[in-house]
Amino acid sequence: MIAGEHAEHQRLERLLAEWLGAEQALVFTSGYAANVGVLSALVQPDDLVVSDELNHASIIDGLRVARARNVVVVPHLDFGSVERALREGGGGARRRRWVVTETYFSMDADSPDVAALRRICDEHGAGLIVDEAHALGVLGPDGRGLCAAAGVEPDVRVGTLGKAFGASGAFVVGCRALVDWLWNRARAHVFSTGMSPASAAAARANFERAQRDPSLRERAQRHAERFRDALRASGADVRGYGPIVPWVIGAEAAALRVAGELRRRDVHAVAIRPPTVPPGTSRIRFAFTAGHTDGDVDLAIDAAREAACLAR
Repeated sequence: MIAGEHAEHQRLERLLAEWLGAEQALVFTSGYAANVGVLSALVQPDDLVVSDELNHASIIDGLRVARARNVVVVPHLDFGSVERALREGGGGARRRRWVVTETYFSMDADSPDVAALRRICDEHGAGLIVDEAHALGVLGPDGRGLCAAAGVEPDVRVGTLGKAFGASGAFVVGCRALVDWLWNRARAHVFSTGMSPASAAAARANFERAQRDPSLRERAQRHAERFRDALRASGADVRGYGPIVPWVIGAEAAALRVAGELRRRDVHAVAIRPPTVPPGTSRIRFAFTAGHTDGDVDLAIDAAREAACLAR
């Protein structure tokens, strides 16, 4: 904030804002810092906040830093609970209401109906904050995410540069007043060393490459769907859609056995266990990229089928 602003940051911010049709953007050092910075800067202790139960830890921690006292955690993708929480939340000293969600959940590879959430928020005078970290760059028109796919403009949109764009850092886009406020009030931005200019330049180069070549995101999705279809055909509990493929196994020990067998067969797929996911839902999380080949997918399918016996 004092002496860390660089032309590369400004170039990247202008590019991201234009891409997402926003007035301005602000880059952060990480997605974690962006979520903590946004929520701690915007949410006041007496505000009502409705949060999906599977929201990322950075969202949970951001609300803790904000000292939010009226947080209603609703069941995953339960819009009725969201509406009920806003309706029953009352007014009084609570100056504002917020709904916070991800648009593509990284452990379940599923999504909310963001158009329905926008309608609910508008009906109850609530702001909509979305984390599009795992969607931007791959999902939606031109990779612009699931809000763009639904024709929805959230009040705050958080994105990352460390997923589809293969760099580091994150960003927030929105109106000019939002970005000015975050520039001065988001402590994760103000009191932290900023993104390095080299990282900003790398992110911009990768972003521009992705925009020039839409086959990259198409390839990543095609790989994932072929793998998902093959595992489903073999009876595995494979969920969601898109480039992330969660294979739910259940017991922690079984998930670790499967991950070990996959690793032995040259497939790196991590076992995800509690507290990251609920007890009894340990899983293997696969993520496919444009850098994978058809041969890589074949290898992963064969390895997963061979390892499936260890899931029991």
